Amino acid sequence: MASSSNYTILFLIISLLSLSSISTTRAARGLLQLPNLPTIPSLPQPTMPKLPTIPNLPTAATLPPLPSIASLPTLPTTTPNLPSLPTLPSVVPKMTLPPMPANIPLPSIPAIPTIPTLATPPSN
Repeated sequence: MASSSNYTILFLIISLLSLSSISTTRAARGLLQLPNLPTIPSLPQPTMPKLPTIPNLPTAATLPPLPSIASLPTLPTTTPNLPSLPTLPSVVPKMTLPPMPANIPLPSIPAIPTIPTLATPPSN
């Protein structure tokens, strides 16, 4: 009973789809029978304006001479007296670190639980 209703629904869907394709075909034929449309005139191509001409650059012979550089002032040769650095004490205390413990207990890592695998049901 259920399988015959499935076939009926399938038959209805196929018949509706075929009817819609027939109407689509008729609409396409109607578009093919339209009168010729007027042609679109071609537009004029844009033209680029001419670039301005670059003037000739002066050559090295026509350039004016560069002005002379003024002499730099002389630096003083003697250095001013700087304060002396403080003296370090002759005996520097030694830095010592506390001894490391011999055995450092490491934290234990818990075991990762295992997930039992599920077997597939046997096929008939």
